[in-house]
Amino acid sequence: MSAWNIIWHSRDLRVEDNPALNQAASGNVLPIYIHCPEEEGKWSSGAATDWWLHHSLKELSQRYEELGTRLVIRSGPAMQVLEELANEVPIQSVFWNHHYEPAVKKRDQQIAKKLGANGVHVECFEGNYLLTPQELLNKSGKPYSVFTPFSKAFLEFHSWRKPLPAPKINQKHSVKSDAIETLNLLPKLDWADPFSEIWQAGRKGALKVLREFSEVIEHYNEDRDIPSILGTSCLSPYLHFGEISPHEIWKTFAARQDKCLPFLRQLIWREFSNYFLFHSPTSTDLSWKKNFEKFPWEKNPEGLKAWKKGMTGYPIVDAGMRQLWKTGWMHNRVRMIVGSFLVKDLFIHWTEGARWFWDTLLDADLANNTMGWQWVAGTGADAAPYFRIFNPVLQGKKFDPEGDYIRRWVPELKKVPSKWIHNPWEAPEPPLDYPAPIVDHSDARKKALAAYHKLNQS
Repeated sequence: MSAWNIIWHSRDLRVEDNPALNQAASGNVLPIYIHCPEEEGKWSSGAATDWWLHHSLKELSQRYEELGTRLVIRSGPAMQVLEELANEVPIQSVFWNHHYEPAVKKRDQQIAKKLGANGVHVECFEGNYLLTPQELLNKSGKPYSVFTPFSKAFLEFHSWRKPLPAPKINQKHSVKSDAIETLNLLPKLDWADPFSEIWQAGRKGALKVLREFSEVIEHYNEDRDIPSILGTSCLSPYLHFGEISPHEIWKTFAARQDKCLPFLRQLIWREFSNYFLFHSPTSTDLSWKKNFEKFPWEKNPEGLKAWKKGMTGYPIVDAGMRQLWKTGWMHNRVRMIVGSFLVKDLFIHWTEGARWFWDTLLDADLANNTMGWQWVAGTGADAAPYFRIFNPVLQGKKFDPEGDYIRRWVPELKKVPSKWIHNPWEAPEPPLDYPAPIVDHSDARKKALAAYHKLNQS
């Protein structure tokens, strides 16, 4: 009986440019996906990413059928599932691409050790990032904590490779698979129904979005901060699920690197976020700057509820939160604005915002989410200083001057003149069906700065 090479999929839901799959294809390939959110620790997948995962697995399954084999879906503890498979067919090797989420990384290390002790060959690859976090250290041999020198060293490193083609797979297996529907990934409520009208999860969708963005990338630097237009790539959910690799994206724009550098720098930020999480695994729940653990954060359930529902009375904030709820995505500039409002106007701990984003963003990625929230809160490595407090009215006027973005997502304000669109409470006739501001920004700013000053004095 022939022995099999398992390719264990997780955040690499593609057959192209997949180094673990290419290695497995040197023998008989058995592709599997194991669903066990409990092994992801405190940060098991949220409702939005579960929706995406369902559709992505559907397409990956179809892709394997085109290659002449089947994707095996199983649920349960990963080691237990692998042992069950070994009892069904002879397993020679198990290949997968590295994970860097703390709980998953620890699990994978334990599994690799157990498999090795059982005589199974194990090999892990760098399939979802341009470099491994251990590869880049400063001159003192320590991890970088500031983005600019990291970015400079990264660009000098040149570790990216040529993308790999999909391998040829001629072997068929008879291993039983669970139906994707048994994973119960789709939400029971109709909240996610509009997602299918906006997003095409999977490899085909990733290539379509990349192709469309490549036609406008040279305008990225001037358009990326304008939330009313499609000025960003929207590739983040595809990267998170590994439906496209960063090597493929980098190669697409490498020949135009000078003109495309502002966008490529965002890929480097993604690398830095993963690097930061690898070297600071407790940063998912604890402030990197330890003094902020003594900051007087407040329990404000009513404020948190208003923020989540997009009912704060600040139009740019509410537009962002409603866009998030209805589309599973939010413009990056607006993410910074709503984040600053939560932690510096409402005095709510940044982890509350991180949790909400985690459950509602289709591109919710532990490394990116952690870095983003620690940055805006001023608590992380190379973060915006805490005293940098976004004024939601001025931010709206600067990046959505005519209120096009606001009117799209906050229909109560459609008829408000542009003069008052960012501060409708000051209009001669304020809209009756839109809330007044839940906090005075000027007072909140003074309060935040006073607390920050006191923290630094302690």
